[in-house]
Amino acid sequence: MTVATPPTGLSDEAYQAWAQGEVDHWRRRMLAPPSALDRLSGAVQGRINRIIPEKVHSVVTDVIERMTRAILVGADVATFTRPLRDAPLSERDRRALNAIAGYRAAAAAEGGVTGAGGFWMSAADFPALITIKLKLLFELAAIYGHAGEVFAERLYILHLFELAFSGAGHRAQVLHSLEGWDTAAHPDDFAHFDWRSFQQEYRDYIDLPKLAQMIPLIGAPVGAVVNWRLLSRLGETAVNGYRTRWLQARPTLSAAVSGGLVTRRRET
Repeated sequence: MTVATPPTGLSDEAYQAWAQGEVDHWRRRMLAPPSALDRLSGAVQGRINRIIPEKVHSVVTDVIERMTRAILVGADVATFTRPLRDAPLSERDRRALNAIAGYRAAAAAEGGVTGAGGFWMSAADFPALITIKLKLLFELAAIYGHAGEVFAERLYILHLFELAFSGAGHRAQVLHSLEGWDTAAHPDDFAHFDWRSFQQEYRDYIDLPKLAQMIPLIGAPVGAVVNWRLLSRLGETAVNGYRTRWLQARPTLSAAVSGGLVTRRRET
């Protein structure tokens, strides 16, 4: 999944109406029930997870929590870009697409190098890729006018990450938790965040593609393609998440819609 190329030459109101159509389309896909393939994949992953000892699950959860916390609170990430002020949604979307393209290329290159290096290099791809993903999310937050040093924004970033890489059965729950974000109350720390679900959904989503990255000879191209697609999915999720917040604060004028200025993407 990728972000559609925004139209040019529209007024701010017409552009917001177009963006609302994109958000609606994205939201319907996020809330769609699990397909037969989703259910089959979930059943396979569920059996694998039941075989893995609880001690291993606990260790993996702890590692992912510590690593993600460290990246989220890192000053180099939180101050990566100052929040963009006084720009229309069209300009923010343009900058967001450029940022996604840059991080996607970096992730693909990193996946290709580690994929060519066999098992141990591919294992090193795991923390490196999380770092790239979170840095992208911090930059997108700034592009849409949000400050990464605010804890509530870091929590939102974490939920966007979870939404992008959750199975169909879990996505609706995460998406609903993001609704009305700017008017809701939020905790002051990660004490109540469900790290177990976070790590398990993420692992289940990327396990099979990443296993293929460790296969000799094909590891490099597989690693590049997998990382490219993972960053594309994350970028689409984040852009539509931030568009949603923007549009909730600045409702699209009905005249822009009724005037026929917007062509919504056909359902797929």
